[in-house]
Amino acid sequence: MTQMSRVLVIEDEAPFADALAEGLRQDGFEVETATDGLLGLDAGLTRRFDAIVLDLMLPSLPGLDLCAQLRRAGIRVPVLVLTARDGELDQLRALRIGADDFLTKPFSYRVLLARLHALLRRSGLRLADVLTAGDLALDRVARRCRRGETAIELTPREFALLELLMSRPGQVVSKRFALEEVWDSAIPVQSNVLEVYVAYLRRKIDLPFGTHAVETVRGSGYRLAPDGG
Repeated sequence: MTQMSRVLVIEDEAPFADALAEGLRQDGFEVETATDGLLGLDAGLTRRFDAIVLDLMLPSLPGLDLCAQLRRAGIRVPVLVLTARDGELDQLRALRIGADDFLTKPFSYRVLLARLHALLRRSGLRLADVLTAGDLALDRVARRCRRGETAIELTPREFALLELLMSRPGQVVSKRFALEEVWDSAIPVQSNVLEVYVAYLRRKIDLPFGTHAVETVRGSGYRLAPDGG
């Protein structure tokens, strides 16, 4: 099964780090935290992460030095820098030593989440033209879907939702993230539009075939079974 994207949060303000980590977990990430620069460096050097969220002002080892040491060690994981400082100099220094993006506190969690996903998209492997899960196939170029030899007609929105799920097989896709990615608008998370479209998808890609590709993860969101259900 494909693993969740793993994020290392290095932040010395424990309540803030805990709140950020909890938000990311609810949005489908696996999160590890470190509240000390040296501990964060050790984690970044010895364990695999898909992204690092890094505060600049850390005890024992400043964030800029930490990032520089990761880069010198050949660690190319995307780094999103957080700082309470406000000024071009800090931003330029962070980017020059190898950080990939920059946010000044205070910031919106939704903005951080969008930046993080953008970093992961830029750094990750390009999606294949045809996504597959068992006998379920989605041709992203021809915009076609099939289950085995059976063609399945999808609306543009249904296609986009299935593409999102199939691009992350086995990973939980939160309701908030799905609404932002598929509808690209300020639809409130309380809306039931996602549930409606999940039901549409199930009636097309699962029900006629006796499969259960789209799984509900209660309290978290949805995921696509890597074997196609």
